[in-house]
Amino acid sequence: MYQVILQDRKEAGILLSQKLEKYQNSDAIILAVPRGGVPIGYEISKNLHLPLDIILSKKIGHPLNKEYAIGAVSLDSTIINQHPDIPKEYIEREIKHLRESMKDKYNLYMGYRKPANIKGKTVIVVDDGIATGNTLLASIEMLKKRHPKKIIVAVPVVPFDTVKVFEQNTDEFVYLMAPKDFRGVGRFYESFEQVSDDEVIRMLGVANLIE
Repeated sequence: MYQVILQDRKEAGILLSQKLEKYQNSDAIILAVPRGGVPIGYEISKNLHLPLDIILSKKIGHPLNKEYAIGAVSLDSTIINQHPDIPKEYIEREIKHLRESMKDKYNLYMGYRKPANIKGKTVIVVDDGIATGNTLLASIEMLKKRHPKKIIVAVPVVPFDTVKVFEQNTDEFVYLMAPKDFRGVGRFYESFEQVSDDEVIRMLGVANLIE
């Protein structure tokens, strides 16, 4: 385990590549969480010669408090927690709205390419760090509905008390640092600038050319 400050997302991707070396030239597919996860996924894709795609998911907020999640939606899956007091019409409207927004975002980044078929494949989900992990856990549950062979989550930094949760909900959990004194993902990078849409598009384009 590393106990140093990472230089940037590129270095994080290189270090994670070393931990994932056994998947080089395999059937694995990298699914990066935009936008911060894409530079890391790009380095892993380049070093291990694996295809790079993105994973999009959004929480469905409670009608009286949007910050309180009552479920989550991806491009092709939905998870809803039981809330009998919430009208079915509201949930259906939110799912439609969020899914349309994600389709637009996916097309922006991937240029109308179809999402990767992960059935029977090893999936490596990558982000630049985990804070609460709630959205990522929901994404994992939705990925399971697509019947991959194996789900791996790979991140540079995760709070120490969150490690066990991800180990229990994935086939393999790979990380560089799990600090007990966790005060935000950005604290563990020297450079943690926001990744632009243009950078994401460029990296995904290059990765698909060299795949």
